[in-house]
Amino acid sequence: MNKSYLNRFTFPFLLALILMGAACTEGFEEINENPNAPEQIGPQFLLSNVISVAADRNTYEQGFRLANYLAQFAASVEFERIDRYEMGSNAGYWNGTYRLINDLESIKKSPGTNEAYQAVADILRAYLFSQLTDMWGDVPYTDAIKAGEGNFAPAYDTQESIYTDPQQGILATLRKASETLAATNSRIQGDMMFGNDLNKWRRFANSLRFRFLLRISKRLSNFSEMQQLADSGDLMRGNGDNAVVPYLTSAPNQWPMSQAALGLYQEHRMTLTVDSVLRLWNDPRQNILYKPTAASVTAGNPQFKGLQNGLNRETINERGINLNDVSLFGAIFRDVPNGVDAQYMLYSELQFSLAEAVERGLIQGNASAYYEAGIRAHFQYLRAELPPSYLSQASVALNGDRNLEKILTQKWLSLINNGHEAWFQVRRTGIPALKPGPDNLNEGKYPVRYFYPESEQAVNRENYQAAVTRMGGDDINSKVWWEK
Repeated sequence: MNKSYLNRFTFPFLLALILMGAACTEGFEEINENPNAPEQIGPQFLLSNVISVAADRNTYEQGFRLANYLAQFAASVEFERIDRYEMGSNAGYWNGTYRLINDLESIKKSPGTNEAYQAVADILRAYLFSQLTDMWGDVPYTDAIKAGEGNFAPAYDTQESIYTDPQQGILATLRKASETLAATNSRIQGDMMFGNDLNKWRRFANSLRFRFLLRISKRLSNFSEMQQLADSGDLMRGNGDNAVVPYLTSAPNQWPMSQAALGLYQEHRMTLTVDSVLRLWNDPRQNILYKPTAASVTAGNPQFKGLQNGLNRETINERGINLNDVSLFGAIFRDVPNGVDAQYMLYSELQFSLAEAVERGLIQGNASAYYEAGIRAHFQYLRAELPPSYLSQASVALNGDRNLEKILTQKWLSLINNGHEAWFQVRRTGIPALKPGPDNLNEGKYPVRYFYPESEQAVNRENYQAAVTRMGGDDINSKVWWEK
């Protein structure tokens, strides 16, 4: 874990050190114990840390800094080469995520744990493993986090088994956790996301199940579980159930971009892709997500303008593009330290997923009702006013003309900044139809995964090689199981 995350998100551990220092005892033990050293860290402190760090990393490091380029919410003007598909291995996230999963195992084994802590830990574990497998494909799962048992070279599980194993898979884990939380009398502490409300954790778990069932839907033939979830009444019920951790106005838990160097902020520009979509919809969210160009503001005629993705500096200069006449990200991403939340999942995403499932014929329901609820929820989340005529526009209304494309494009927009979720959706559906920029470094192909970390080749080579062989190579164009 790097120093910035320790500085911003280890307040639970600091509190643990204060509250849980070993008390003095009598006799020999008193002489030989350090009264300032904690013997155990309570599950509430571990839970606080995992929730905070995972949400922050998903939103800032992975969402804003990386995936917003892949999903074409952001275009780079020079330095962020991921916009040109120089993907790398993203090894820091791989290693950091496994460390968080190890912390979740510590919660489950803690002397102060109970079945509620264990169920919440399982929900977060399922979420974190979904990120790993969707970004890399086959990854260590059943053998992961077993160094204490002498296993320093864990086997890689197939993505299919990671999701669908009836006992240990992500979907089974979430189902069991939801059932436990529905029946338990135990309680938790340390939850700054849902305020220790186990009903909200249960609805989050079920909403994640729907997300993942839809993600692997190309590989399914039975959609009864999706229908049961849609009919259950145990999914997210509104923005009050959003799985988010608010950033704060004061240090050390502010939105990191509000404190970053100006040049880093200026590297992120509105894209032609999102510009064209928001113009088509006459969408006022444009005024929140982006800023009018500096040149147009100076001229007294504020306008929004996007930049094509995948341009290098030389091409930008050759085309005579004035970067002062290209929009930056909105004030909530720079000028307000608590302008955005650290996200896991929004209610709006769930509603768009339900609408998609109905439109595809996977479940029964009212696609328009879900779709419009998703739009309203996202406007409300961004504190944007929904124009009276917005939903009736031909470019927005589900009128039989390209309904699925409209649903998925609204869903794509609602996933801005939420880790790699928009990238996962584009890979799964092809909507929006994102085109690599002219200076891309991937032979004109849209990438679908990261390289495995170099350390895996060095210390776990046999298992790494087996996974690479199954997947068709350690290549950013090797599709994962649910994409094929």
